[in-house]
Amino acid sequence: MQKVVIDEPYEFIPPLASNLWPAIMQLYLPRHLRRAHAVHSVECRHVERLRASLAVGDGILLAPNHCRPSDPMVLGRLARAAGTNLFFMASWHIFKQDWFTAFMARRLGGFSVYREGMDRAALNTAVDILQSARRPLIVFPEGAISRHNDQLMALMDGVAFMARTAAKKRAKAVEGGRVVVHPVAIRYFFHGDLEATLSPALAEIEDHFSWKSQADKPLLARIRQVGEALLTLKEIEAFGEGRQGDLYERVDALIDHLLGPLEEEWSIKHRAVSVVERVKNLRTAILPDMVNGELTEVERAQRWRQLSDCYYAQQMSHYPRNYVARENNIADRVLETVERFEEDLTDRVRSHGPLRAVVRVGEAIVVSPERDRSAKVDPVMHEIEQQLTTMLAELASEAPRT
Repeated sequence: MQKVVIDEPYEFIPPLASNLWPAIMQLYLPRHLRRAHAVHSVECRHVERLRASLAVGDGILLAPNHCRPSDPMVLGRLARAAGTNLFFMASWHIFKQDWFTAFMARRLGGFSVYREGMDRAALNTAVDILQSARRPLIVFPEGAISRHNDQLMALMDGVAFMARTAAKKRAKAVEGGRVVVHPVAIRYFFHGDLEATLSPALAEIEDHFSWKSQADKPLLARIRQVGEALLTLKEIEAFGEGRQGDLYERVDALIDHLLGPLEEEWSIKHRAVSVVERVKNLRTAILPDMVNGELTEVERAQRWRQLSDCYYAQQMSHYPRNYVARENNIADRVLETVERFEEDLTDRVRSHGPLRAVVRVGEAIVVSPERDRSAKVDPVMHEIEQQLTTMLAELASEAPRT
């Protein structure tokens, strides 16, 4: 399990509005993207939409999809193209990785948010940034890295809440003052030899299983076989045996087997629709006693096992149904699937390139200070989802097939 949960008392980490450090980072960013994330180029489209919102002085919230760890750095290239610097909200665990990451994140405009509870400091900071219109603010509405570029996860309503709260304050403080949301679609295109790139990665996984070489089989057959093996291993751990039947139904059953009993134990009365939200609710319930130091070592170990179950349930939810098909398949989806296998097996994130990133800015959504209570779905979130879905589908149509 990657260290995405911190069992320490939370301390809010505010941003620093530096202009020097973003300028320095822009010089280094292309090299960093190539070396650390295999992203060799970034193309920004419809930047004029963002420039127009900047020109009239709107408070701007950028709402991108979040499919790779490189997304924040790629958005740095968008900032350069638009002639602005950014603020961004990032999970607290990012600031706890090492001193250099924390140092740079703050100076590039990052501030922490505690995903395992209500973080009023982060909310107030986000609202203040939007209300004052100092710089655009990035908030990833999916709430986690999906690892699948062409399909959105369920979006978190908190994005609309902070935008609407800021819109109320800005309308009172500035005559005609507005807050707008720009959905931003980020898509990565693989420009390499898929077979030559992925065959060694699959060979490493197969060797981990002590299998004979499967290199004589077609690439998609090898991928399905590895996926079946990884799922069966988790089923044996959870149920004592591997299951039969539809692969995705088995994944859903395993997720419910891991999360359902925990939700009962922790009295989660209203089960969320998305797995990410279910996991967030469980972490919020499990962590407080760990942070307060009120547990024995045995109890603490048990809580970590529960958090581990939450982590792997969320990881398994990131394999969309029929994302990799046998016919007319998109090469980038095959790449993402193998990268996800590697991450789940080793807890290490490795990107295979070369990749080209395309960043497409959506139309500005003017945020009303008051929500339409008659609407079943928040209008702002609905429009963000619609624009992102449309833009990602249009970008996917440009992708090569295997």
